[in-house]
Amino acid sequence: MIENKKEEYKTVDFSRYSSIKIGPVVDIKIINEIGSFDDYKIIGRANNLLVSNTPPKFAILGEEFDYIKEEEGKLYVGCATSSGKLLSYVRKHDIANLEFLAKLPGSMGGLVKMNAGLKSWEIFNYIHKIKTKDGYIKKEDVSYSYRHTKIDTIVYEVVFNIETGFCKDKLKEFNKMRDNQPQTPSAGSCFKNPKGDFAGRLIEEVGLKGYRKGDMAFSEVHSNFLVNLDKGTYEDALYLIKLAKNRIKEKFNIDLQEEIIIY
Repeated sequence: MIENKKEEYKTVDFSRYSSIKIGPVVDIKIINEIGSFDDYKIIGRANNLLVSNTPPKFAILGEEFDYIKEEEGKLYVGCATSSGKLLSYVRKHDIANLEFLAKLPGSMGGLVKMNAGLKSWEIFNYIHKIKTKDGYIKKEDVSYSYRHTKIDTIVYEVVFNIETGFCKDKLKEFNKMRDNQPQTPSAGSCFKNPKGDFAGRLIEEVGLKGYRKGDMAFSEVHSNFLVNLDKGTYEDALYLIKLAKNRIKEKFNIDLQEEIIIY
């Protein structure tokens, strides 16, 4: 059993592996075959995760799901594939519509499950179907909305429609947008934008731009980024998240929803 563990698990230090640089050292199960792993939470590249010292069981898709291939006018991408790898592929092969992946970190499984994107661009706009343990599911049969899906199982593969014409001007535009975001360790946008408004604006309005608890703070660069200034903790991050939600509820009667995933 110990020998098998070396093949099926890897040790991950979330204080180094996650983008917000917080969390414990945990053994993560590596999944290299399609099946039922309902007891596990998939972490991907941990770019939007805030992990406590008592996390659930985690798993990650292995190398078997890191691939890109074209068949019959569609682009098949394994969900362990990084966004950067896919962006390089579509640029090289003159494929349109995925330019917004520029500097959008993560693996495709995570990006699909949260319907990731930038402003009005969303990954589901260009998806044809996804593959789970139950086989292929067409996009129209998936419940999704802004930065959200109701996918409650592992996504192993995503299939995109192919249109030609990679746009370098769009790539420059997206890169410029990303450059305006904080470079300090964070988990990306902390909150989803409520309809017709911006979470960053609301955080500023309640006086929390730059507000600090320990080594965690709402960034001076972009208020909706919860940043780790040095040795930030899970507890301080959670404190700031709850503080922002409470203040915004009191002042605007808006219930902010986290975009960051908390375990």
